[in-house]
Amino acid sequence: MDTEFADVIGHDVTTITCLCGNTVSKEGLIQANSQGVPVYAGADTPVPAGLAAWPDDEDLYTLCPACGRVYHDTIIEATGTAPVAFQVDVTAGPIAEAIRVHWDLNS
Repeated sequence: MDTEFADVIGHDVTTITCLCGNTVSKEGLIQANSQGVPVYAGADTPVPAGLAAWPDDEDLYTLCPACGRVYHDTIIEATGTAPVAFQVDVTAGPIAEAIRVHWDLNS
């Protein structure tokens, strides 16, 4: 299978347009860990149940909560391209719950 690529402007992960059409300003894109689990950036409070801790090595990914495609931020920043690293199921299980927790915290 050929690698899928999202549109991205320059080397800026905040400008990704996912293959499904989602962007930061539409349904939002979420920073995630290497398993596609949304991460928590709060420094002074415990990580809420369901979310992953911010990676110590800052190896971040960008999750599209609409379709489950996950992009590796390091590759985007280095190459200016946004290949799909992997895809997760956003409709059920721990990823769906983490997305819900993320949106509850940010609303």
